[in-house]
Amino acid sequence: MKTKVDFPNINSKSPDGSRPDGSPFRVLIVDDSMFVKKQIGQILTSEGFEVAGTAADGEEGLEKYKELYPNVDLVTMDITMPKMDGVTSLEKIIEFDKDAKVIMISALGKQDLVKKSLVIGAKNYIVKPLDRKKVLERVMTVLDQ
Repeated sequence: MKTKVDFPNINSKSPDGSRPDGSPFRVLIVDDSMFVKKQIGQILTSEGFEVAGTAADGEEGLEKYKELYPNVDLVTMDITMPKMDGVTSLEKIIEFDKDAKVIMISALGKQDLVKKSLVIGAKNYIVKPLDRKKVLERVMTVLDQ
């Protein structure tokens, strides 16, 4: 049986989800869709990120952020959710931590809300359906800022 020693180039790229010291970036996923939460979680954990927590609406997302702070590097935030929408939750997270790194997740046709989010302080956005490459690209761009 062949081992990694036989294929030295396999997986030689270090995962994107790790800091230079090897510890994982910690992400909070806020989305009312169980499917989307799972999808984002799988994309990120496959690259070495740690899912620090998940929330099903903006209110819960805000509480989780405060609970995890300062041990959260990034938030992915759905725009349309029950109880408290993503834009309101973003505003409250930015009030709490002006340096918060939040990426908005939006369905097509929500450009006005995406623009508003970027003005408020979101660092980037991703449009559904999620594309693995785009998700990782946007996440790394925001974390490198």
